[in-house]
Amino acid sequence: MKRSTLLLPLFLAPVLSLAGCGGNSVSKTLGLASSSPDEFTVTTRAPLSVPPDLQNPELPAPTPGLARPQEAPLTQQAEDTLAPQLALNPAAAGPDSAGQEALVAQAGPAPPADIRAVVAAEAVKDEQAVTLTERLEFWQSKPMPGAVVNAPAEEARLQKDAALGQSPTTGETPVIDRSKSKFLGIF
Repeated sequence: MKRSTLLLPLFLAPVLSLAGCGGNSVSKTLGLASSSPDEFTVTTRAPLSVPPDLQNPELPAPTPGLARPQEAPLTQQAEDTLAPQLALNPAAAGPDSAGQEALVAQAGPAPPADIRAVVAAEAVKDEQAVTLTERLEFWQSKPMPGAVVNAPAEEARLQKDAALGQSPTTGETPVIDRSKSKFLGIF
């Protein structure tokens, strides 16, 4: 056997092991992974329009990278979709309809103008510095507030209530007991 064929696996093994460490980038580089477009960023473009007189000196010269004048920004497209009457005739919007007024009334009072500053100040007050002693004393993380429902027991209870023809609200919902763990009987 030739010496070059014996050395080929020795040179190929490190290359393949390094390629395996690269993740998706190596497979994309080699063309082994497919890349599909992001479905949330795909938009439709307005068709190109050709002016009737191409030699008209009043036409502006094309500027590369400039936004197309017939395409509206995405925020404007969303507003036009939500309120088409404003898109067709913004001057004739007129007063709010009874449905719009009812929606605004159900939303409650308007927030104060400085609400963001108030929330930020309260968050700073609530956030307390944790000292080294507190980190050593309270080394376990605090459990999440509320009760955790025992799903298998709750499913069995609901099936039993359904078999007996009772309402699902009868009986007590089983919860998981989060008693603190004992480590060496100390903590």
